[in-house]
Amino acid sequence: MTLFHLVLVAVIQGLTEFLPVSSSGHLILLPQLTGIADQGLIIDVAVHVGTLFAVILFFWRDVAEGLVGLGRLARCRIDTPGARLALALVVATLPVICLGLVLKITGAMEMMRSVAVIGWTMIIFGLFLYWSDQRGVGVKRTGDWSLRDAVILGLWQGAALIPGTSRSGATITGARALGYVREDAARISMLMSIPTIIASAVLLSGEVVAEFDGQAARQAAFAAAFAFVAALGALALMMRLLKAVSFTPYVIYRLVLGTGLLILAYR
Repeated sequence: MTLFHLVLVAVIQGLTEFLPVSSSGHLILLPQLTGIADQGLIIDVAVHVGTLFAVILFFWRDVAEGLVGLGRLARCRIDTPGARLALALVVATLPVICLGLVLKITGAMEMMRSVAVIGWTMIIFGLFLYWSDQRGVGVKRTGDWSLRDAVILGLWQGAALIPGTSRSGATITGARALGYVREDAARISMLMSIPTIIASAVLLSGEVVAEFDGQAARQAAFAAAFAFVAALGALALMMRLLKAVSFTPYVIYRLVLGTGLLILAYR
C-alpha cells in the first residue's frame, strides 16, 4: 500500500468510527467507488485498534471505573457503579458477538457489502436516528443504565453489523429512544465500542497472524497511529458539539450520501 492509501484509510476510519455515519460503510465504499485496491484485513484491524485506543484515552475515567468494576463482577459482586457498568457492557456485547459469528460462518456479511445495501441503510437508519433524537425525552444519564437497557442497546448494536447502519448511530438511536440525554447516549455508545472492537479483533486474530510479516507490521502501526489521532479529534468535536446541537447534521449527511449511492446503484 502507498503512504497516501494508508493515510486515507486511517483518517476515514478514525473520523467515522464514532460519528453516526458508518465507518464500515465508508471503508467498503472506498475501493468500490474509487478503484483503489481494498486495504485488506490487517489494515482493517489496525485502524480499528487505533480507534480503540482513542476511545479508551478519551473516556479513561469511565474505563478505569469499569475495569475496577470488572474485578468485582468476577467475584460476583455488583455493588458499585463500576461493577454495574461492567455488567451492562458485557450484556450489551453478547448480541453482536453471537450475530457476528452467525454472519461470518454463513457468509452473509460478504453478500451485504454492496453500494445498494449501504445506500438503503444510510437512509433508513438515518431517519431512525432523527426520529429518536427529536422524540427522545432526555432524562436518563449513564448511571441509569440498566440491564434491560443494555439488552436493548445490544440488539441495536447487533443490527449495525449490516454495512452502512453505523454501530455508533444505531446505539445512539436506541439510547435516545430509551430517554438518555444526548451526551450520555453518545458516551454509552462509545463505551460499548470498546468490548466490541476487542471481540472483533480477537475473532480475526487468527487470519491476521497468518498474513503478518515485517512490512505488514510497519504499515499496520502507521495506519493505527493515524486512525488514533483522527478518532481522538472526531470524539472531541462530537462531544463538544452535542452540548449545543443535535444529531441532525449527521442525519442530513446520511440522507445525502444514501440518496447518491442509490442513484449510483440503480441507474
